[in-house]
Amino acid sequence: MIAAGLLVALGATVLGFAGLGMTGHMAAHMGAVAVAAPMLAWGMTAPLPSFPQRRKSRTSDVGASIDGPARLDFRLRGNDGGAGGPLAWATVEFVVVWAWHAPALRGLADMHPAVAVVEQAMFLGVGVGLWRAAVVHPAGGVAALLLTSMHMTLLGALIGLAPRPLYAMMAMHPAPGLDALADQQLGGVVMLVVGGAAYCLGGLALLGTMLRERAAA
Repeated sequence: MIAAGLLVALGATVLGFAGLGMTGHMAAHMGAVAVAAPMLAWGMTAPLPSFPQRRKSRTSDVGASIDGPARLDFRLRGNDGGAGGPLAWATVEFVVVWAWHAPALRGLADMHPAVAVVEQAMFLGVGVGLWRAAVVHPAGGVAALLLTSMHMTLLGALIGLAPRPLYAMMAMHPAPGLDALADQQLGGVVMLVVGGAAYCLGGLALLGTMLRERAAA
């Protein structure tokens, strides 16, 4: 899963430099935060395999008394590698996503490829942090993912419904076959649909898993 996530992240980065205007830019970002990030997060928080133990200890006795879903959660938490709280990560991602879509920073990234690589790396980093924290701490993760879905949808709508091009450099190099405004509108739709849907579905999937485990307990 981690290898596949890294390949998707690399492909998304290449897409961002493919000269596809705002549409390609948004597809690259969504590929990082909504596709590669959850794949990497799940690979990093997958439960460790169980190995037979010769001696029993109090810890193993406690573990043996935990039911299946709770044991999975226990093993995930033990393998979280210091993942922070989901709402904290959601706040960080909100700041990163909105800041990089401010015209000043957007123009800087458009003029300097190294800055654009840093931007993409930050999107991937905060995305992995949020998805990983959500998997490890599903109660807070549901709220964090749904809130992120809301602000992704809002930003995508604001960009897509803007009456004029917001980013000068992007307007000079729109996606093939589109003018600057249509390219920006399509980019907003990509963010709204892919980003909003991925985080919403992730939150609902976590909620469904929690409810099933609670019903089985």
